[in-house]
Amino acid sequence: MDHPLSSASVFLRSLRVAIFTAIFTATFTRAAEPAAEKNADAVENAVVKIFSTMRGPDPYKPWAKQAPREATGTGIVIEGKRILTNAHVVLYSSQVQVQGNQSGDKLPVTVEFIAPGIDLAVLKLEDESFFDTHPPLPRATLLPAVKDAVMVYGFPTGGTSLSITKGIVSRIEFAVYNFPTSGLRIQIDAAINPGNSGGPALVGDKMIGLAFSGLRGADNIGYIIPCEEVELFLKDVADGKYDGKPTMFDELQTLENPALRAYLKLDKTVEGIVVHEPDVLEASYPLKEWDVITKIGDAKVDNEGMIKLGDNLRVRLRYLIQKIAKNGKVELTVVRAGKELTVQVPVAATRPMLIPNLENTYPSYFVYGPFVFSPATGVFVAGLNNAMGALSASSSPLALRRIDKPAFPGEELVVVASPFFPHKLSKGYSNAQSRVIESVNGIKVKSLQHLIEILRDSRDEFMVFAFAGHGGESPVFPRKDMLAATEEILTDNGVRSQGSPDTLAVWNAKPAQ
Repeated sequence: MDHPLSSASVFLRSLRVAIFTAIFTATFTRAAEPAAEKNADAVENAVVKIFSTMRGPDPYKPWAKQAPREATGTGIVIEGKRILTNAHVVLYSSQVQVQGNQSGDKLPVTVEFIAPGIDLAVLKLEDESFFDTHPPLPRATLLPAVKDAVMVYGFPTGGTSLSITKGIVSRIEFAVYNFPTSGLRIQIDAAINPGNSGGPALVGDKMIGLAFSGLRGADNIGYIIPCEEVELFLKDVADGKYDGKPTMFDELQTLENPALRAYLKLDKTVEGIVVHEPDVLEASYPLKEWDVITKIGDAKVDNEGMIKLGDNLRVRLRYLIQKIAKNGKVELTVVRAGKELTVQVPVAATRPMLIPNLENTYPSYFVYGPFVFSPATGVFVAGLNNAMGALSASSSPLALRRIDKPAFPGEELVVVASPFFPHKLSKGYSNAQSRVIESVNGIKVKSLQHLIEILRDSRDEFMVFAFAGHGGESPVFPRKDMLAATEEILTDNGVRSQGSPDTLAVWNAKPAQ
């Protein structure tokens, strides 16, 4: 039988346990603290603050740029002696500088590659000796798991020193970034504010992505671009140019409704998503209306158009395109009229748009008398959102054809970009700003270049402008007076050039014989 311990024995044993625990804890803490500090130092050393001076386009005064705007953001050192950040941090920048953490020097950089669609950019320093003491941060090769603890580093508003916020991974999905570009997106609940853009998010000691956006009007909802998207971007630009991410533009609808399944005479075992409208209506196009896409590559597609990634993640089928597309095509398995077949569907990074995005360029323009003409662009139409109801009511193509493809190669909508310049020639005419030019002297206008050719080659006494849609009027101008007044109008309004270089090249060219 064991002998009961005396109180002195119990005390001595407890004391020995306490001493051992304290020694072990102290030893472990001393070993862990330097490792944690070393990791934190490596991260902070790789993070830079970005100072950008931007001059964006003014779509309603296309001969000028917007006033300079100062902005700050964050960047991270990557391999190849480069810095990675968000495109919107340096978009339309006239000057960019970076500053290392705890440094007083601002170093000039140039934007080497920029992809507004996926919101990523690569910066190059003029003096690459900076990287001798600022090595790149390692990136994770796998997606994080939901509920993983995440740390976000950056230089948000509210202070000048490096900020670190903590949260968890809340959600991972495949979503639209800037149409037509989509990609994986990680939602976190760590605070992301203006200035955080381009800063790294870490799980453990590796970067899992780049902060790029917070959800306006919501608390604790921020988004990061995962390393998988970063790797695709860097692989794309490795050849010296950015091509973009391939995708398909066919319109799809879910297969959840039982009447729809009955109409298509589908077996209960068939799951997939229905082709509502193929992107191309030609007979040679491999997808047809009412096709049911059941697989993309080897991955099964469910009735909501989702595929599984692992055990706990579902994303839209378009996610796989960027991973399995070969030679501009992706393999789909479809059920058509009850029969299963495999088709090779063409994919592309861009879709021709009648009203395109500017993509870090400035709009073309041309001044003719009191008129300023310019092609309709996404940024031009975006500024008219409050007037979209009136544009729809008047059957303006700016509303009715907003997401259309060009009806023929080179088609553009040519708009009156600004109110008439003050001049007696426009006396009595209503403001024509935002009207689309349909014809001049009865000739249908196909594009801005075509309009300039019409104006250049005309020998008519009068120029009659007709606008698309209902309402308004058709202004008439003496042709010779318009030509004579243009230079005076440019001088009076401080416009340096009658047109952008591309339009002047057309205006000064000889008429076609």
